[in-house]
Amino acid sequence: MEQLSFFAEAGQSKGLPRELLEYRPGFIDKQTSDELHQKVTKETPWKQSTQKMWDKEYLTPRLTSWHGDIGTDYSVSGKISNPNPWTPELLMLKEKVEAVANIKFNSVLLNYYRDGNDSVAWHSDRESVLGKNPVIASVSFGQVRSFDIRNKADHGEHYSVKLEHGSFLLMKAGLQEYWEHRIAKSTKPMKARVNLTFRVVL
Repeated sequence: MEQLSFFAEAGQSKGLPRELLEYRPGFIDKQTSDELHQKVTKETPWKQSTQKMWDKEYLTPRLTSWHGDIGTDYSVSGKISNPNPWTPELLMLKEKVEAVANIKFNSVLLNYYRDGNDSVAWHSDRESVLGKNPVIASVSFGQVRSFDIRNKADHGEHYSVKLEHGSFLLMKAGLQEYWEHRIAKSTKPMKARVNLTFRVVL
């Protein structure tokens, strides 16, 4: 039961640390978001990875796909993944998030949450290939899900953002070092959601 969300049911938590997170609902208009959600869901070469825990292999509770420039190999759920090529849709979104983040990204990780049973556990994106204090830009399509963060040193300090259809979230420098984040499982019926996190692989 630990994965079930203990955050507010609606909206954003009060006191959200703006120095670490920037959230923009309606970053992509609804019609374009609808089209992208359908196209990306249908045409992406999704894979379900496995993770080893306590000497057993478990299926990761979501589907993923790694895309980027040549040479941007990345570890997804502990497995090295060579990048799939950019699509016109991904390049369009990359250009839009780069204009806001003021960073040139060279790769993107796509996550497909099929329903409320799909999730990602508490973690921070601190792989060495991302460098120190990485900045990650995120775009979401489909079902609204809660993006939860908590302070590594004090789990009592936690916040939540409802990631809406067509929304943008910028994870700023320092978030990965001192905080963890997750998308929790849900006991409520959930439709499909696609999330794209643009990164710089060194």
